Amino acid sequence: MGNIDIVSDMLIRIKNANMIKSSTVIIIKNCLTLSITKLLKDEGFIESFEECGPVYLTENSFVNKHISLTLKYKGIKQNPYITNLKRISKPGLRVYVNCRNIPKVLGGIGTAVCASSKGILTDRMAKSINIGGEILFYIW
Repeated sequence: MGNIDIVSDMLIRIKNANMIKSSTVIIIKNCLTLSITKLLKDEGFIESFEECGPVYLTENSFVNKHISLTLKYKGIKQNPYITNLKRISKPGLRVYVNCRNIPKVLGGIGTAVCASSKGILTDRMAKSINIGGEILFYIW
């Protein structure tokens, strides 16, 4: 697959699935995406997830290990539970903060997802244990 930003790929797939109101989305599995998926499930942003084996995308292309996310929708109109995702730290420009400088997303309505020495944490978790890290993305 070459050098891809696995987190950006995951976020774009979720965004695209939300736009077409798809109930499931397939993402590439590695330790980081699995940790982020578990956090999204624990925080109530997704309904559920399942780790799966190979899936064929096209005749010549397949993903060896993947995670199938079941997205969460609310109301009769099936509005997506995830309104938006915004990538903050990128491979070309990493964004690190200490615990006092972790930003509030939309005045506390949204969540900042951080990679720290204690694993993948939300902004609230990081502040509660007094630890900073790399701000991966915002979700609301």
